[in-house]
Amino acid sequence: MTHLAEAAQAYTERHRAALMRTLGAPQLVLERGEGCWVWDVDGRRYLDFLAGIAVDSLGHAHPVVVEAAARQAATLIHVSNYFATPSQIALAERLRRLTGAGEGGRAYFGNSGAEAIEAAFKLARRNSTDGRSRILSLKNSFHGRTMGALALTGKPTMQEAFRPMVPGVDHIDSTIAALEEAMDDSVAALFVEPIKGEAGVLPLPDGYLRRARELTERHGALLIVDEIQTGVGRTGEWFAYQHDGILPDAVTIAKGIASGIPIGALVTFGRASDLLLRGDHGSTFGGQPFSTTVAGAVLDEIERAGLVQNAAVRGAQLQELILGIGSPHVTAVRGRGLMVGVGIADGRAAEVAERSLAHGLILNAPNPDSLRIVPPLILGDEELEEFRDRFTLALGDL
Repeated sequence: MTHLAEAAQAYTERHRAALMRTLGAPQLVLERGEGCWVWDVDGRRYLDFLAGIAVDSLGHAHPVVVEAAARQAATLIHVSNYFATPSQIALAERLRRLTGAGEGGRAYFGNSGAEAIEAAFKLARRNSTDGRSRILSLKNSFHGRTMGALALTGKPTMQEAFRPMVPGVDHIDSTIAALEEAMDDSVAALFVEPIKGEAGVLPLPDGYLRRARELTERHGALLIVDEIQTGVGRTGEWFAYQHDGILPDAVTIAKGIASGIPIGALVTFGRASDLLLRGDHGSTFGGQPFSTTVAGAVLDEIERAGLVQNAAVRGAQLQELILGIGSPHVTAVRGRGLMVGVGIADGRAAEVAERSLAHGLILNAPNPDSLRIVPPLILGDEELEEFRDRFTLALGDL
């Protein structure tokens, strides 16, 4: 093991020397994965309950992803956006169905969640007619790190070094009362996350999305739901807004849609589908046949294997399991489906995440008081049992 440890240290030193200093030193140098497990260059196995931050919906090295990627790479990887491909068209049609947008819906493809948000920002600007100039977003929200997405993000500390922000965005409290006070005919769009993942998996108040739908329709504003982290079955529905029985004007999608292959999408509904005009937006790589083919195969498998329902069932089991440990360090368990937040007492969330890693369990502490748990949608009994044992040990170390 000494040689392997030295190899990992060497990789870490190379990382420090070669990569931009936008992130800290890597916690691990990972080499391969299978299902809900990954292995580092030291040969140690870890239970992955972060899944690339809700990205690896089918886990690692899933045969459906491997086959689709290999087949398409041997056929056609990329064409410019002057041309279409069958997989691009089929994926757009499927997203119209899964989102509920129907025949009036349209899809735009990019390469990431941030790109989907940037497209949605432009959509909001196109709704800025008749004196509509304000865009509403929520405090403590996260929509990405590009400049438009950062302007929407309700975290002033993240914005400070990059001011001035793109103008026209007002951040409001995440309450129905604050929304009712802020909404009027000057609002072009409201951006919301159904569950704030980066804030520690914080769901919106009950009834918030339904009230938001009522108010935006009344005032002619767009309701744009950021489902980059909550979408694609993560919460036990294809999209989290479906729990509330509403349809937005637009939804942003990324992360789990292709189980690790970069792709993002903006799907519009009804009148919003006519707002962006030819030349308003574009992406060199967006909608390429490689990423859209893999995304189509991933969505096929999620439907075939009943993984949306699995997320609902396993998520409830996971929350029950965490509460059943009975640790005094756990102050709350929240979330929906396989998007679970755990409140940790005394600001020790990072310490719990560190001790979990020492016991071969990968999860995430987005802030000092919260853990984020977003395992692959293929989660089963064996992985839940392993999680219980390893998480119990980590909490016990405190």
